[in-house]
Amino acid sequence: MLGAFRSTLVAYGGYLWKKAPRMSQPQKQRLRRRMQLVDHNIEVLYQSLKPENEVSTGFKKIDALKFDFPKEYELLTKDKYTTFDKKVRGYRKSVHFVPKWTKKSFRDNPKNF
Repeated sequence: MLGAFRSTLVAYGGYLWKKAPRMSQPQKQRLRRRMQLVDHNIEVLYQSLKPENEVSTGFKKIDALKFDFPKEYELLTKDKYTTFDKKVRGYRKSVHFVPKWTKKSFRDNPKNF
């Protein structure tokens, strides 16, 4: 019976909002490192599959990642740490509010946004 009183539901008086309103500096640093690692892996794939003296690898997805996918250092701060969400006022929400945000890429935004 005592376990029911330790529930986090609002009906039981628990704390509802468990995520911080802003990303911490270590979270931002880890996000930047993950993005840099992705950039490095894309570059390694591109260099390993590219024939000598040619620009394209012949693989559309790898070429798109290499040439169309923005690099970490090319992104603006707002694009690194926020993502588009049509349900939020201002159409932006912090990346850490997205489920599984450490496993997803948020570098592409809608056109003209």
